[in-house]
Amino acid sequence: MEEAPLPEERSVDPREIERLVIAGWTGRNVEALEKHIRELEALGVKRPKSTPIFYRVAAGLLTSARAIEVLGEHSSGEVEFVLLALSDGLWVAVGSDHTDRKAEAIGVSLSKQMCAKPIGSKAWRYHEILPHWERLVLRAYAKRNGQRALYQEGSVANMRTPDDLIVRYTGAGSLPIGTAMFCGTLAVHGEIGPAERFEVELEDPVLGRKLSHAYDITTLPDEG
Repeated sequence: MEEAPLPEERSVDPREIERLVIAGWTGRNVEALEKHIRELEALGVKRPKSTPIFYRVAAGLLTSARAIEVLGEHSSGEVEFVLLALSDGLWVAVGSDHTDRKAEAIGVSLSKQMCAKPIGSKAWRYHEILPHWERLVLRAYAKRNGQRALYQEGSVANMRTPDDLIVRYTGAGSLPIGTAMFCGTLAVHGEIGPAERFEVELEDPVLGRKLSHAYDITTLPDEG
């Protein structure tokens, strides 16, 4: 009996990305989406003009580094699945839309440009997980004052599907090669806030595997 082929995995090289897109307000559940909007409104962030919405940011912000530097103590991560349109097809990785919350109160587009966008070093081929897409789980942990705690957790079914987001962004059925798209996040456990270390993961319980990435955050002094 012939064995089934192993699921495909490839390395992620941020240098392959020419366009970086952050899809926001991608929640399918209106109640959960409203909760996240209210979380950010409490921080002074205005409601989006449309949902979902797509922010273009500098491709050079994408990084697989194990540490990033941020200005001041008002930034935080957000676990997201990331679509990668590469020369050999469409892939899925896990990343963190690390965002400056102080700048976000001034303008979301501005805040998206303020921080590096961490991404894991491995990706899965999209068509291999498409049949059981909604079984995938996103999870994040934050380390604060030396204590590691669950920060976010939930099914990717909380967000619009990759195919839906691609059509809404491009008006077509595919992303241009060289594009990475962060695809939205989950409500947090507790309060949105800074951390010393942030860990993100995308779990596939059907194929028994997990994508993960962790990064430390160095805070630079804000001299005004």
